[in-house]
Amino acid sequence: MTQKISVTLTVNGTEYKKEVESRMLLSDFLRHELGLTGTHVGCEHGVCGACTILFDGESARSCLTFAVQADGHEITTVEGLAKNKDNLHPLQQSFWEAHGLQCGYCTPGILMSMIPFLKQNPNPTEDEIRHALSGNLCRCTGYQHIVDAVKLASEKMKVSK
Repeated sequence: MTQKISVTLTVNGTEYKKEVESRMLLSDFLRHELGLTGTHVGCEHGVCGACTILFDGESARSCLTFAVQADGHEITTVEGLAKNKDNLHPLQQSFWEAHGLQCGYCTPGILMSMIPFLKQNPNPTEDEIRHALSGNLCRCTGYQHIVDAVKLASEKMKVSK
């Protein structure tokens, strides 16, 4: 029988204390233990970016992180961005307005990658946005609408300050 380890972590502002196997991935913990299915699992190698979450405010691949490594840390998933369905985060709103998604599978990871990027670079150029997006794969778009959405979000976020 596999020994379980107690972890306490904060996810989207709520503290959770759970017993997990030492080998459980953070992506599996979020999806299966907490029911937060917005964190998608694509390649399971950290290449596609679909599983990106915020780990203490910085983007991280949850498919490369064990749940036990999150003990004592703060995690934000895509579900934690919007106050509610009528009050989307400016980045989410911009993706909707600029048609920055098609199937949506990669979108949560892209959003979670762009949050710290826009915090560090509130007025990015198109080249800087494309470079920041290089760690996220989208098989449906040509990325132009995604770039446009990030640029629109940077403008919205400046106005909301």
